[in-house]
Amino acid sequence: MKKTESTLKNMVMVLSIIAVTAALALAVVNAITSRQIEKINAQNLANGIKEVLGVAVTDSLDVETVVDSLDENFTYYITEQGTAVKTSNNGFGGPIEVLVGFAEDGSIKGYKILSHSETPGLGAKAGEWFQQGNKGDIIGKNPAEVNMTVSKDGGDIDAITASTITSRAFLGAVQNAYSKLHASEETDGESGATKKEKKGDEQ
Repeated sequence: MKKTESTLKNMVMVLSIIAVTAALALAVVNAITSRQIEKINAQNLANGIKEVLGVAVTDSLDVETVVDSLDENFTYYITEQGTAVKTSNNGFGGPIEVLVGFAEDGSIKGYKILSHSETPGLGAKAGEWFQQGNKGDIIGKNPAEVNMTVSKDGGDIDAITASTITSRAFLGAVQNAYSKLHASEETDGESGATKKEKKGDEQ
């Protein structure tokens, strides 16, 4: 078999073939994994909605998904058990995405940190610090009756130790979620938002 000459043309051709092959392989892998990732994210969100509203993960949940028509940073998940609001606020390391569950009377049923870039061991404690029974407990509190800012700023909530910026960002997200939800409900009775989809028997 005749050996291919080591010319610039041949080297470019070989490298081009390798690059195209690699690109095709990556495209195929991406197509396969992206669908799976999307499915996992949807399931995690569905479980998160149940968690913040106090619904067992194994139970079915009828969810109406609504995106705020004026601010797409707010998405509402309306159910018979209450409304979960997804929003975000900038913390120390970047955006903190939060899902907050509200009862019909406006009290907080639960919350879940969906994503963050905070310092591990400090800001990352927000996922537990404000849960029921912990020092910064916000569960059962109504933002209309409680000052949802850190005590250092004159508020009613204890900040995470050595993570005041993260605490401010988290509590700001919770307060914004409450304010947007109730202000828009007073305006038009349907979260002041544009309905996007309704999912029956969400798992």
